[in-house]
Amino acid sequence: MKTRQEALDYGLSFPNTYQEAPFHDPNWQLVRVKDSKKVFLWTYERNGFINLNVKVSPAWRDFWRDAFPSVIPGWHQNKDNWNTIILDGSIPDDAIKNMIADSYDLVTYNPTLLIYEAVKRIPKGCVATYAQVAELAGNKKMCRAVGNALHKNPNPDEIPCYRVVNAKGELSGAFAFGGADEQANRLRADGIEVIDGRLILINMEYGLQMMLYIQNNSGTIYLNNGSTVIFTHIFNDCSYYTLCIIKLFLSFFFRCNKKIIVITLLSFLL
Repeated sequence: MKTRQEALDYGLSFPNTYQEAPFHDPNWQLVRVKDSKKVFLWTYERNGFINLNVKVSPAWRDFWRDAFPSVIPGWHQNKDNWNTIILDGSIPDDAIKNMIADSYDLVTYNPTLLIYEAVKRIPKGCVATYAQVAELAGNKKMCRAVGNALHKNPNPDEIPCYRVVNAKGELSGAFAFGGADEQANRLRADGIEVIDGRLILINMEYGLQMMLYIQNNSGTIYLNNGSTVIFTHIFNDCSYYTLCIIKLFLSFFFRCNKKIIVITLLSFLL
């Protein structure tokens, strides 16, 4: 890649982008993202070569500068966050394209939109925890951001935030879109059994999810395929580690075709 037009054409190949000459100077041509109007590619001629300014993450900034002498700190821009690529023929096209693509990704990154897209992927009849949504959105540490984003859900009909529950499988005490009972009603409409009490999600192999209802020393699990697993001798304060053991039991018994399975847990497991 040696010409300005090659660089501009590649920049414009990304979604929702457009070209602009903001300084009324044909030497400065840049590519912006339509919605945010953020620039991710600057092009200009300097010292006889076409230069490209691209945004760069701190983790990769020095890597590119060390790898190619023609990648230098951003000219006329923040040198911590921008690199300048000199198109002198010494940098492989793949490397140039990677740097431009990284710049585009950095300026278009929007955690809230990623969270909404993750929630849209939760199928009818299933639920996910805040942590699972965060991981689907690309950052398992942003559980709190998931809660904040869903509380401001701009379109609850398209973004089914009622399918998101906490780590214990408990429903929201004050669902933001219809009151305390609305989340339970919408889950029932999806075909999910909702019972008063403590709900705990257990993630099964094959991607199935179930709810374990623990009350009065007994528990019932309602499977998505209509089967029922009934537990006896389960204490109210069932620990997380006990639930992990229960999961192992279920991994085996799920393979059975019986509609009702009764299991008695020994005290030492609790």
